[in-house]
Amino acid sequence: MVRRLPFSEQLRRAVEASELTRYRIAQETGISESILSRFVNRGAGLSMDSVDKLVDCLGLTLQAPKRPKRKRGN
Repeated sequence: MVRRLPFSEQLRRAVEASELTRYRIAQETGISESILSRFVNRGAGLSMDSVDKLVDCLGLTLQAPKRPKRKRGN
């Protein structure tokens, strides 16, 4: 069974992998650099509003994982 990363960890990795600096991300989203830094370093969470802004800034989409079909028993 493949274990999926929590959404928060995926978002942290997307911030770190972005070609944008944290400063630039902070400027484009309106999220303070200190809050963004604490989030990336696992010191704090983010509000849903901030998550929405980050997702938009980084061009991310949320996609449900494909689950295997269950066989129906008779």
